[in-house]
Amino acid sequence: MPSEPTRPTDPVPAGTATRAGEPLPEPLARDIAVLRGVLDEVLRESAGPDLPRDLERLLQATVALRADPGAGRRGEATALVAGLRDGRAEQLAAAFTLSFHLMNLAEEHHRARTIRERGGAPGRPVADSIDAAVVAVREQDGDEALREVLGRLEVAPVLTAHPTEARRRAVVEGIRRVGDQLERLDDPRISRAESADVRRRLLEEVAILWRTAPLREHRPTPLDEVRTAMALFDETLFGIVPHLYRELDRALGPPDDGLRPSAAPAFLRWGTWIGGDRDGNPSVTAEITRATLAIQADHVLRGLEAAARRIARSLTASERSTPPSAELARSLARDEGAFPAVAAALRSRAPGEPHRRALALAAERLAATRTGGTGAYGGPEELLADLRMLQRSLEAAGAPRLAHGELQHLVWQAETFGFHLASLEVRQHASVHARVLAELAPDAAGDAAALDRLAAEGWPAATAPRSEESAEVLATLGAMADLQARHGVEACRRYVVSFTRSAADVVAVRALARLAVGEDRWPALRLDVVPLFESRADLQAAPAVLDDLLTLPGFAGWLDAAGRRLEVMLGYSDSAKDAGVLAANVALYGAQAGLAAWAAERGVALALFHGRGGALGRGGGPANRAILAQAPGSVAGRFKVTEQGEAVFARYGNPSIARRHLEQVTNAVLLVSARAVAPGPAAGWERFEGTIARMAEASEVAYRDLVERPGFGEFLAAVTPLDELAELRIGSRPARRAGRHDLASLRAIPWVFAWTQSRCNLAGWYGLGSGLAAVAGDRGGLDTLRAMHREWPFFTSMLENAEMSLVKADMPIAELYLALGRRPDLAGAIVAEHDRTRDLVLAVTGHDRLLAGRPVLRRAVDLRNPFVDALSFLQLRFLRELRAAPGEAERARLGDLVRLTVAGVAAGLQNTG
Repeated sequence: MPSEPTRPTDPVPAGTATRAGEPLPEPLARDIAVLRGVLDEVLRESAGPDLPRDLERLLQATVALRADPGAGRRGEATALVAGLRDGRAEQLAAAFTLSFHLMNLAEEHHRARTIRERGGAPGRPVADSIDAAVVAVREQDGDEALREVLGRLEVAPVLTAHPTEARRRAVVEGIRRVGDQLERLDDPRISRAESADVRRRLLEEVAILWRTAPLREHRPTPLDEVRTAMALFDETLFGIVPHLYRELDRALGPPDDGLRPSAAPAFLRWGTWIGGDRDGNPSVTAEITRATLAIQADHVLRGLEAAARRIARSLTASERSTPPSAELARSLARDEGAFPAVAAALRSRAPGEPHRRALALAAERLAATRTGGTGAYGGPEELLADLRMLQRSLEAAGAPRLAHGELQHLVWQAETFGFHLASLEVRQHASVHARVLAELAPDAAGDAAALDRLAAEGWPAATAPRSEESAEVLATLGAMADLQARHGVEACRRYVVSFTRSAADVVAVRALARLAVGEDRWPALRLDVVPLFESRADLQAAPAVLDDLLTLPGFAGWLDAAGRRLEVMLGYSDSAKDAGVLAANVALYGAQAGLAAWAAERGVALALFHGRGGALGRGGGPANRAILAQAPGSVAGRFKVTEQGEAVFARYGNPSIARRHLEQVTNAVLLVSARAVAPGPAAGWERFEGTIARMAEASEVAYRDLVERPGFGEFLAAVTPLDELAELRIGSRPARRAGRHDLASLRAIPWVFAWTQSRCNLAGWYGLGSGLAAVAGDRGGLDTLRAMHREWPFFTSMLENAEMSLVKADMPIAELYLALGRRPDLAGAIVAEHDRTRDLVLAVTGHDRLLAGRPVLRRAVDLRNPFVDALSFLQLRFLRELRAAPGEAERARLGDLVRLTVAGVAAGLQNTG
C-alpha cells in the first residue's frame, strides 16, 4: 500500500504488465498502483484482511491459467471459486467489478493526458487532427476543393438510449469524482499537504463506491435516460464544441484567429433518439417525447444563458474606448424597456459599458425564453442576430478581439445547439404503421400510390382512431408538429421507419401525419421520413425501393421542395445478426456504393445515416477508420451515425477524449470527401468485388449453418446469461420484440451482449474464418487476401475489428460456458470456427499475435484479462447454482449475483452490446 499517492516509484501491481513483459507508461502505472492501493485499504477497512488476500489468490490463479491454459489450470481456478463461501464470492465479484471501474478510469485519464501532451508538441499537425486533414486536402486538392468540402461539411452524432450502459448513474458520478482527484496528482506543484488530501479524498470516494449498490433496483424510465444524456451535454459537449470549431478556424488561417471573423462553419449537428425511439418500447409515448424536448430546451437555454452572463462579466470595455454602434444603442434601449429593473441595476453597476449591458440583457432574454416570460426570444435566429450585432459594434469600435473571441464561441454554441439542444428523432417499426392503416384506411393500406395521394391531397373525411395503438401513432405525429411550433423546425423533424421494405412503408408516415395534424397545420409541418434498411435482403433491395418512391408524384414533389436531399439509414446491428459479421459488412458496403451511384444518377443529395452499435458485432469500432473505409461517394462531406450505450460515455464522458474523438471523425470526413484522397476505397471495390462476394457467401453459409440448427436458441440461453440480461435493468426497452420469444425476435443488443459475457464474442467474428478460407485455399489466394488487407481500407478496417473481437474472446474459458449447453456439435463448431478465423486473420495480417499492430489496445486487453477471467469463473459458479436453485428467494439472490458479474465483465471488456 503506497504511503504517498504522488510517488513515481509505487510498484506496479500484479497483472498490470503486458504478456510480452513491456512496462506500462510510468504515469499510468502510478495511477493504477495508487488506485489499487486505495482499493486494497478500503477492502481491508470494510471486510478485514482476508478479502484482499482472497482476491489476490484468485487473480494469481487466473494469471497462471493465462500462462498455461490447459484443463488442469482451469480445474484449479474452478475449484478455488467453488470453495468460496457465498458471502465471500459475492464480495469478490463486487471487488473485481470495482477494480475494473478504477482501471478503466486510470486508462481514460492516461489517454486524456497523452492527448494533451501530443497537442502541445511543436512540428507537423497531430495525426488524425483537423489541422492534419486541412493540410492534406490543401496539398493534394487545393483551396477550392477544401472550400467545397467545408461548404457541405456536416458531422451528426445521434445519441441513442439503446441499453448497453451497464453502470448506474451514481457509479458513473462516483468514478468521475475519483478522476478529479487523479487530475490533482498530475499537477507538478502539488504540495505534501495537498497530496495527503488527495489520498484522503480517494479513500473516501472509493469507500463510497464500494458501499454503493452496483445494480439498479428499478429499470430506468425514458425520462431517466434523457436526464442521463443531459449530463453529457452539460458537462462535456456544450463546452467542447467551440474549441473544435476554433481548431478548424486556426487550421484554415490566416494565423490571426480571434482577430478576424471566423472562417469555420458550425458543422456539428447533434441528434438524439432518447425519448423519441418507440420501436419496441411502449414506455415511449407522445407525452414522453414532449417532455423530452422540454428537458432539452431547459438545459440548452440554461447553458446559453450562463455563457452569456460569463462573457458579459468580462466585456468591460468602456463607452469611451469602445463606443457602441447606433444599431446597438437602439437595441439596448429596446431591451432596457423590456427589463426595466434589470436595466437599472446594470446601469448602476456598469454605467459606461454598453456592450456588457447588451449581452447581459441578452442573457435576461434567454432566461425569459426558458420561463415563458416577457421579452423572450422568438427563436435562436433572434439571439444570433443580437450576438452578431454585438460583434459588428465591437469591430466598428476597433475591438475585433472582443468581437471574435469568447463572443464567437457563444455564436457557435447557438448555431450548433439552437434552443432545442439536439434534434429529437422519432422511430417506429413499419409494421405498426401497417396495422394503423389497416384500421383507418383499409383500402389504402400497403398501396404506395394510394397512400401518396392521401399525403399529397388529404384525407377525404375525418377519421378517428379506434385502437390505442392508432391513437398513439397519431398523437406522436401531432406532437412533432407542436414541438416544431414551440422549439423550431429542427427540434423534431425526422421520423425513422424501422424495417422499411417498400415505398408504402415510407409514404404511410406522411399520410398518417396529414391526418394527425389536420389540414390547417399540415403546410407548416416539416417531416423527413427516413427509411431504415436493416436485413441483408433489405439492404440489397434499397435502391429499388427508392426508385419506387421517385415514381410517386407526391413524394417526388416533396423531394424537389427539400432540395432533392434525401436521408437513408442503414442498420448494422440487425444485418450482422441476420447474416453474420462478414456478410453483413459486405452487404452494407455494397449498399452504400449502390446508393451513392443511385443518387448520383438521379440528382439526389443523399445523406446516409449509419446505425452503428457500440460493440464490434453491431458495427462498432474506431469511428475514424470506419469513415475512411466507407464506400466511394457515400460520405460527400456528410456523416451521420448513432452513438450507443457504453460507447457514449467512453467517447464523450471526458472532455479531452470527446474533443479528440470528434476531431478524428471530422478529420476522416474531410479526407474521404476530398477528391484526391478517396481513390483507395473505389479501387479496392472495383478490384476485389468478386473476391469479397465469394467470401461473404461462404461466411453466411457457415453462420446460418450454426444459428439455424435445431435447438440453437435453447443452446444460446444455456451457454450465456441471456435470460439474466433481460433483468439487468440497464434500459427502458425490452430485450425482445413484443409477443415473441424465438431467436428472430431477440434484439441485436442482447444477442451481442450474451456472447460477450460467455467470452466467445461470437457476434464479432463467426463466419469470417470460413469466408477467408474460401479464398485462401485457392492458388495465390493468401496473396490476394494480403493485397486486399494492404490496399483496401474497408478490408483493413474489418480485419482490425475482427482482431479486437478475437482478442477479447477466450476459448479456454468460453469452452466452460459452451459445456453448459450439452451440445458438443454446436460447441465444436464454434471452437473450430474461432481457431480457423484466428489463424487466417494472423496469416493475412502477417502478425504473430492478435492486435500486434495496435500495441496500446493489446496492452489494455492483456492488462484486464486475468481480472475478467476471475469474474467469469465466479459467473459460471453463480449460473450453475441459479439453474439448480429450488426456491424463488434463492433464485432471486443468485440472479442478482449473476447480474453483478455481468456488470463486472462488461466493465472489464469495455463492451456490452
